[in-house]
Amino acid sequence: MLAKPLRPMALQARRLYVELMFQVMGRALQGISEVDQVARDEARELPEGFLFEMMVRPRGPSLVVEHTGEGRFHYHGDNPPRPVDLSIQFKHIAHAFLVVSFQEKTSVAFAHDRMLVDGDIGYALRMTRILNRLEAFILPKLVASRAVKEYPANLKLPQKVLSAARIYLKVATQFFDTARAS
Repeated sequence: MLAKPLRPMALQARRLYVELMFQVMGRALQGISEVDQVARDEARELPEGFLFEMMVRPRGPSLVVEHTGEGRFHYHGDNPPRPVDLSIQFKHIAHAFLVVSFQEKTSVAFAHDRMLVDGDIGYALRMTRILNRLEAFILPKLVASRAVKEYPANLKLPQKVLSAARIYLKVATQFFDTARAS
């Protein structure tokens, strides 16, 4: 009997966690595009003004980033300024939770039909590679190895630590700027 009242609380906790992780991921995508040349080279292939959204269906948490050119991203929060070009949509908050809590790889979630891609598959693969690179930088290797399809073999500890610190500094700066503006 105690389990029934806890279910809505667990669902709400998952939702809050996914929402926070989307905010961190959106800001970190902007950060990695300023810090890492490999990610910038991947993003450079996207058209300027390209809008990417990751969301939970039907009206769950989301993140929106825009390619502003030269491989740089700008985080828009959860409000796209115009229709998005690519949307990766989780079918349920529990599915998103599995991925953003690094219990399941994005590729596995897609294989298990837990998410939809609305837009060009080539762009979706490119954004997935950028997200995988981001996770390899900002997560401990043990966790990142579980989260990404293939951990970069050429990513050495000094580069990882320096890049992660720079990305986290940019994420923190963006959070403080947002809080100051409110």
